[in-house]
Amino acid sequence: MFDQLKENINVVFERDPAARSTFEILTSYPGLHAVMFHRLNHWLWTSGFKLIARVLSNFARWLTGIEIHPGAEIGERFFIDHGMGIVIGETAVIGDDCTLYHGVTLGGTTWQKGKRHPTLGDGVVVGAGAKVLGPIEIGDNARIGSNAVVVRSVPIEATVTGIPGRIVNSKAHKPSPEQEAMAKKIGFDAYGATQEMPDPVAVAINSMLEHIHQMDEEMESMCKQIKALGGKVDNKNLGEITNGPIDDGTGTTCKGKK
Repeated sequence: MFDQLKENINVVFERDPAARSTFEILTSYPGLHAVMFHRLNHWLWTSGFKLIARVLSNFARWLTGIEIHPGAEIGERFFIDHGMGIVIGETAVIGDDCTLYHGVTLGGTTWQKGKRHPTLGDGVVVGAGAKVLGPIEIGDNARIGSNAVVVRSVPIEATVTGIPGRIVNSKAHKPSPEQEAMAKKIGFDAYGATQEMPDPVAVAINSMLEHIHQMDEEMESMCKQIKALGGKVDNKNLGEITNGPIDDGTGTTCKGKK
């Protein structure tokens, strides 16, 4: 019990830069209190003392503002930051090293008994206000954006944002070599943002880059066919796109001119 408490305190130090001392964490972190209450309540629940477990969980909700059903299964090193308004349902399963922020709901979408709440893999982070609903699975190290509403399973290491939740980045959605080459050619570099801080606009631009690459290939093929038929094709070099002003030789400058 004390070893687990010590581990939970270390988790707070690791994931919350505002934590200054062990005493402060023990006395003023409701997320820690809620998790420790749940460990006791879950043991009572699985031992058959369901009524006592529900009463104590209700007391913990009143004390911390965090509602965790005693039937929920929670792994090691679970961290709740701020915590107010969090709701975790009876059949929810949370893996190791997960983080939840305030206002998160791990809820159900049916009144039928059985598995009706989500399962979170290891290392999942759920942003403030997000709703993860139904018996879905969230893959290891996935990220759920703030205020997202997720009703479908999420693959490992994916990032989900929006209502309804949509995958904006995953291992399967990394830029292709063609996209990277085109981005370098035209001076666009949003891949870092797309991978580390997903942005739907950057995702859309990535699709445009892929389309531009395909158009370039088609144009090159057309020029070769025209030449083969004896036609004349201007091999003018379009040059590179720049973000700064360029001297056009007349004493004036044009921003973005090729």
